[in-house]
Amino acid sequence: MNARPLPVSRPAEQGVDARGIAAFLDAVEAAPDIEPHSLMILRHGHLVASGWWAPYTPERLQLLYSLSKSFTSTAAGFAVAEGLLDLDDPVLSYFPEFEADITDPRSRAMLVRHVAAMASGHLTETWADAVRLDRQENVRGFLLIPPDRDPGTVFAYNQSATYTLASIVQRVTGMPLTAYLRPRLFEPLGIGDTAWTRNRAGREIGFSGLHAATDAVARLGQLYLSEGVWEGRRILPASWIAEATRAHVATTAVGSPEGDRPDWQQGYGLQFWRGRHGYRGDGAYGQFCVVLPEHDAVIVTTAATDRLQDLLELMWRHLLPAFGTAPSSASGEADDVLRRRLARLALPPVEARSEPPEPGDAWSDAVFAPAGGVCEDQPSLTHVLVAEGDKGPRVTLVEGDQRFELRLGGTGWTADPGPTPAAVSGGWTDERTLRVDVLFLETPHRLTVTCALPERTFTARWHTTPLQGRSLRSLQAPPRG
Repeated sequence: MNARPLPVSRPAEQGVDARGIAAFLDAVEAAPDIEPHSLMILRHGHLVASGWWAPYTPERLQLLYSLSKSFTSTAAGFAVAEGLLDLDDPVLSYFPEFEADITDPRSRAMLVRHVAAMASGHLTETWADAVRLDRQENVRGFLLIPPDRDPGTVFAYNQSATYTLASIVQRVTGMPLTAYLRPRLFEPLGIGDTAWTRNRAGREIGFSGLHAATDAVARLGQLYLSEGVWEGRRILPASWIAEATRAHVATTAVGSPEGDRPDWQQGYGLQFWRGRHGYRGDGAYGQFCVVLPEHDAVIVTTAATDRLQDLLELMWRHLLPAFGTAPSSASGEADDVLRRRLARLALPPVEARSEPPEPGDAWSDAVFAPAGGVCEDQPSLTHVLVAEGDKGPRVTLVEGDQRFELRLGGTGWTADPGPTPAAVSGGWTDERTLRVDVLFLETPHRLTVTCALPERTFTARWHTTPLQGRSLRSLQAPPRG
């Protein structure tokens, strides 16, 4: 479908100081542990800044990780509005076939609103145990785990809770989340292709796995900022927006790495985090949809970083002060400078020679084995092959019977033509060492492979480790929905 573009405005026309956005760009590009992939900023319903760090592009679907949860919440909101779902129903009432198996009184007392708010009563993540207890029906596995406290009284970030909510929505609607959301959310908002990972039962998992363009996230954020109205049309009840984004449970005892940091101590809604400023949909490695009602603004990022709080701090430090209260006519030059900069954003390529040093034939048809017999963070990568191809050096990453062929094409990023969208940069850092970086473009993940000629060994390192499968061929969006 051809989506109507978001309304575009110069920053100054919406009371935004472009110099603050430029300072944010300076900060994220200077941070050694933050790799930015995209940025979109909306103010007063207008897109005032957008940019993608090449080789990432606007149309590319991105793995949103736990930002997927906010789309699951939205699907639940539609189901509630249509009378298909009641937040105050027991979870077990939607799975009567488990009635005889679930005997723990706390599991039986668990309500839909409890799983929606990560308040099932468990004190820790339960997903691995739920899968172990029932590999085919993970909801049953989850309900077989007795909660540690009464449901609704404690918070624990728990993938099983979201999976259960997603399963209920798919059960009462009779369709996958993407199919249910297509006519209700995606089409009215002009959201194009999406894809959602499914489990072995064929169910879209809900807690992660949604692939969508950055623009789709920005549109969701603007819908919530507008309290459910899009282009003058009521899409989602305002009551759902208010319910989903208010704090339902305290998060001061969060068990995640960010649990002792301020923005993860502000409470949790229905698959949305509260923050020191506004609220947000939040995915691993910097996939953010930050909604700021007090500034009438939405900030969306995709990125690759473990320093999530640091990325938020840079927003608070540079972007919040940029949101003024009135349109400005004195910032035209700054607007133009920012526009030109956003158009040329790019990730720096690997600094290396594109051709092997002499004698070049030492690298011809070379085979490299894992250093020490184990490949760091990627045990399934068994060999690396280096050869001279018709169009330049070719590097092949071998996983069992699967081969991932890469072509080194000069000093920049080269698109990989294979079925898994990727971009490659690399070359020889000295006469004995070849480094290749691979960006898996539908994910936040970069793999660095380094080959040492004297030992005929290689190492491989994820900059951010994939959380759902690590085979190279899995690092792509599933079939579009």
